[in-house]
Amino acid sequence: MPKPGHSSPSDRRAIISRSLVLHFENRHAPLLPRRLFYRRIGWTAAVGVGLIAGSLSLGIFGYHWTEHMSWLDAFTNAAMILSGMGPVATLQTSAGKLFAGCYALFSGIAFITLSGVLLAPFVHRAFHRFHLADDRAEKD
Repeated sequence: MPKPGHSSPSDRRAIISRSLVLHFENRHAPLLPRRLFYRRIGWTAAVGVGLIAGSLSLGIFGYHWTEHMSWLDAFTNAAMILSGMGPVATLQTSAGKLFAGCYALFSGIAFITLSGVLLAPFVHRAFHRFHLADDRAEKD
């Protein structure tokens, strides 16, 4: 049993594993093993799904409350705006129009953010490989 304030080797490995998944390694660190890289992809996909679900929920509630749409119509409009297709139903209220404009701006920013979140592990791994190759070439 580890001393109070000290962690066991398996606890330290779990912490290191979690930190490697959530934080990117620096230039001089070795390339992340595939198993941990796949775990990192899973975490970023989970974050992406969470962002989409949160953004869609915001849109559904906003359309439901400002335009008094049914839940299904609110979902359809929110999904279409979030995907960049545009609104389906004609907006009737000033509050609904104001919400739709703000939600459309938000959706554009959310799309860019989501793209960055989902592509970050792949881009980082590619750049990290190039840097490791450069470091090896400099040593030779």
